[in-house]
Amino acid sequence: MLTYLGRRLLLTLPALFGVALVAFLLMRAIPGDVVTNLVGQAEVTPERLAELRRMFGLDLPVHVQFGQWLGAALQGDLGSSLRTGRSITGDLALRFPVTLELTLLSLVIALALALPLGIAAALNRGRWPDYAASVFALLGLSVPGFFLGILLILLFSLRLGWLPPAGYVPFTEDPWQNLRHMLLPALSLGLILAAATTRIVRSALLEVLGRDYVRTAKAKGAAPATVVLRHALRNALIPVVTVVGLQFGALLGGAVIIEQVFSLPGVGRFALEGINLRDYPVVQGAVLLIAAAFIVVNLIVDLVYALVDPRVRYG
Repeated sequence: MLTYLGRRLLLTLPALFGVALVAFLLMRAIPGDVVTNLVGQAEVTPERLAELRRMFGLDLPVHVQFGQWLGAALQGDLGSSLRTGRSITGDLALRFPVTLELTLLSLVIALALALPLGIAAALNRGRWPDYAASVFALLGLSVPGFFLGILLILLFSLRLGWLPPAGYVPFTEDPWQNLRHMLLPALSLGLILAAATTRIVRSALLEVLGRDYVRTAKAKGAAPATVVLRHALRNALIPVVTVVGLQFGALLGGAVIIEQVFSLPGVGRFALEGINLRDYPVVQGAVLLIAAAFIVVNLIVDLVYALVDPRVRYG
């Protein structure tokens, strides 16, 4: 196990380097830079523009800029925002818990819906619970997350007045208000993830229910709940864990639209603002953090396989 962990951790280094390089080059491929965004429509002489670019270090060759940024990043310094001068490491430390909380709540909602719906659909194949779960999955996969978020705001905020439409309250300040503000965005992401996971649970469980050891357990007189939960579901969880792990990592980086709709100060919204303002260090730091989190999540998923299925061994 330790050998496997060491090998996986070593493989993260070239992956993170590749992500950092691609983010760096793509940002500089976008027309304009932070200087042109700062001056806007004002009349500025070319000499003044060149002076501003020197101040931000944008006059250096691209490979020199990347080398300087990468060297500082390896020491834990992601630089400072070109517009605000604030430490990017500090800003990400404040914003990442928001995105992580949103992702975790979405995952809890998704599993709370997908597991019972998928199990009910598999046990009632060809009957109305199966059709109802299929309709739920189809609708969830067809509706974009931002559109679902707007519908939830119209219903629960503007029509019923139960939940706030936007904003954020830190959990440490007021846990109840924090939950009220996070529930709608978490539902917007969680319902879509639940739709995809329901289909995976159903298909994986149907495959396992037809195997010999499940029929043997039934023949021995095991209770139906024991057969499903102990024998069938546990062996059907590996594809579910894979999908959930991939979706969890995707949610960390893909929650940007939901964070924008609900005005959440998360990493995705932070990166989007950096892209719009051509604030290169902000985007590079946010992308690197999301990539690192995605890699860690996938490593955890691989380790969970051994807990779900004792036959899995790592060399």
